[in-house]
Amino acid sequence: MNGILCVDKPQEMTSFDCCAILRRLTGERRIGHAGTLDPMATGVLPLMLGRATRAIPLLPTHDKTYRATLRFGCVSDTLDIWGNVTPQTAALPTPAAVEEALPTFRGEIMQVPPMMSALKKDGVRLYDLARQGIEVEREARPVTIHRLDVVGYENGELTVDCSCSAGTYIRTLCDDLGRLLGCGAVMTALRRTAAAGYTEADCHTIEEWRAFAENGTLEQHIRPVDSAFTVYGQVSVSAAQATRFQNGGALSLDRLGAQTVADVTRVYAPDGAFLGLGTPKEGELHVLRLLGGISNG
Repeated sequence: MNGILCVDKPQEMTSFDCCAILRRLTGERRIGHAGTLDPMATGVLPLMLGRATRAIPLLPTHDKTYRATLRFGCVSDTLDIWGNVTPQTAALPTPAAVEEALPTFRGEIMQVPPMMSALKKDGVRLYDLARQGIEVEREARPVTIHRLDVVGYENGELTVDCSCSAGTYIRTLCDDLGRLLGCGAVMTALRRTAAAGYTEADCHTIEEWRAFAENGTLEQHIRPVDSAFTVYGQVSVSAAQATRFQNGGALSLDRLGAQTVADVTRVYAPDGAFLGLGTPKEGELHVLRLLGGISNG
């Protein structure tokens, strides 16, 4: 089996756990995920299956969308409700104060990664240091918040929709908002609603994947690998050009006619078969990654 499985990850399960379960259900040893989700987070987790794992480094995973809930009036050593939570005495912010504060976090901002993260310091994961009670200095990094909108605010709990760049920590965003408002805040729920071009509507739960495996329909729900690259343009080539491309040869851009070639372009054979990704350089379309022959079969 080769292709993409879109999983709706449940809470209290790691991304690695999801890979292990689907590995058993499919019988395919090679499987990897497109963007880790924390164990307590839920939502969209695309898994690459079989030869499709070769596409992981090229996935357009830069932007993701989340729905997060935070609680004002407390702080936490992990920046979320699952850590050591300490109540604060400051008054809760009004809805108007929240709306006034949100623009500070839209656009490109600087963000300090939390200690409970997989980033490394001198070769050691930050979360491993945090579990030993060690806190180290972290440098602020630029991230981009494309959209940050209020979904609801009641009894000190705020729910927001956030579209952001890769590397953004929603827990840190919640904590920073609480600090700005002077009352503290901890994240209480996080759901990823879109990643790598896939949405909640594209996903199936672990239970549904188990049912598909039991009734023999699992392969019918595996998506072709090129579905992960629809944000990129595409070109169709002749049979001779397809053979050359599959053998690693570059194609003359002049011989592609009026077709537009972007920095990353999907390349298809005359019969519609996906060959892989190409990139233009010095008048030629060079092979970026061969993915031909990868289908959901």
